[in-house]
Amino acid sequence: MSSSNTSISYVIVADNVWDGLADAPLGPQEILVENGVITDMGTSVNHPPGADVLEFKDHTVTPGFIDCHIHTTLLEGVFDEVYTETVSQKTLFSLSALSILLGNGFTTVRDVGCFDPDFITVDLRNYIKQGTVIGPRLLVAPHLLSARGGHGDATALVGYQFHPMEFQVADGEAAIIKAVREDIRGGADWIKFAATGGFSTPSDNPNQTTYSQDEINILVSTALDLGVYCSPHAYGDEGIQRAVTAGVRSVEHGNLATTATLSMMESKGTFMVPTQWTILTKAENANNPQYWTNRSPWQHQKFQEYAPQLIAAAKNLAASNVTIAYGTDAGTFAFQDNVMEFQALVQYGCTPLRALKAATSVAADLLNQPNLGVLAVGKTADIVAMQGNPFQDISATAKVDFIMKGGIVYAQSVPRLTALLKTITQPEGVMLIPPPSGPAAKGSS
Repeated sequence: MSSSNTSISYVIVADNVWDGLADAPLGPQEILVENGVITDMGTSVNHPPGADVLEFKDHTVTPGFIDCHIHTTLLEGVFDEVYTETVSQKTLFSLSALSILLGNGFTTVRDVGCFDPDFITVDLRNYIKQGTVIGPRLLVAPHLLSARGGHGDATALVGYQFHPMEFQVADGEAAIIKAVREDIRGGADWIKFAATGGFSTPSDNPNQTTYSQDEINILVSTALDLGVYCSPHAYGDEGIQRAVTAGVRSVEHGNLATTATLSMMESKGTFMVPTQWTILTKAENANNPQYWTNRSPWQHQKFQEYAPQLIAAAKNLAASNVTIAYGTDAGTFAFQDNVMEFQALVQYGCTPLRALKAATSVAADLLNQPNLGVLAVGKTADIVAMQGNPFQDISATAKVDFIMKGGIVYAQSVPRLTALLKTITQPEGVMLIPPPSGPAAKGSS
């Protein structure tokens, strides 16, 4: 489908607006959108002739959400099938995933690794820009760079005698430099690497540190020399500390970080993307055999071992001043559930304001996207509306029924836009997103 044009002007009239920065909602506001940009905002704005007026009663209007940690090409947690899925399967599955994420109100996402030698997510990013594919704005780390035997080395899933293909596995400084430069040559916005083991892979452990300090230093400096930030998959203290020392911009997961490591991250200004909902759901169910019926035994064993530490670390993070950016690990579980991270953050001690900022202005800061994450004059018109007030009940974030990305209206709940649809045909400004559907959550990384 080709992209709709952004020449239509809109005036959003809402009972309750939050701009992504204020400590509380601003109350009634009007927002003028022209050519995909917010050109005026206040208690009353000019209504240009021909502008479509969108009124939102009993809703809260906020910046479009940003998810800083997804895996578009993972078939919802079925990690042990990475060698049986074709490139076309992964790509076609991604089209539905991207549509679901946008329908949840996420207008920007960062994909942090595809288990495939090709650059699938780079192509998806480019086609979204062109308007050929419907989905959130996409930033990508094309692959997960990993030491052999580390979290990104999937070869343990196949008998060694078959010599399975390795996905961006690199040991030693020379090989690491080559892998980083290859990913950037292929179109990387970010470099993702495994600093520790993980939960979903069978041959490693989340507390193992899989790259030396020298290896991480050369990895990060090679990327920074080419103007690209790095972000590590890291759970345990040693891996996180080595990555922070090397100068990474964010840490992904970090769910076993002690207070000393959190203090180090705070002092260095390193962002944390904690992916708490998927991790803590499993920690809470570590001793529930029924929950693990269709999940891998190695994950179950690891969560039984680490559940108390994972729960304690989540509370420690909420009590710290580390800058939290919203990220979910969607793809290791069903994409429609990526909105549940808001509730997990609040459940374990974050305020609704901190959780909402994590998915808007803070996430935009992490991703170095100054025109996103905030509702203000001159900013890109990424705007969502949800039933209720998320400052009073964070679960309102799961009730988004209006999505605008870059000044184009995307409709998940058709009845709420009936009047608009009568006056605007789809090619001129409205794209319809099917209601999300899919299996229950399956995995975590």
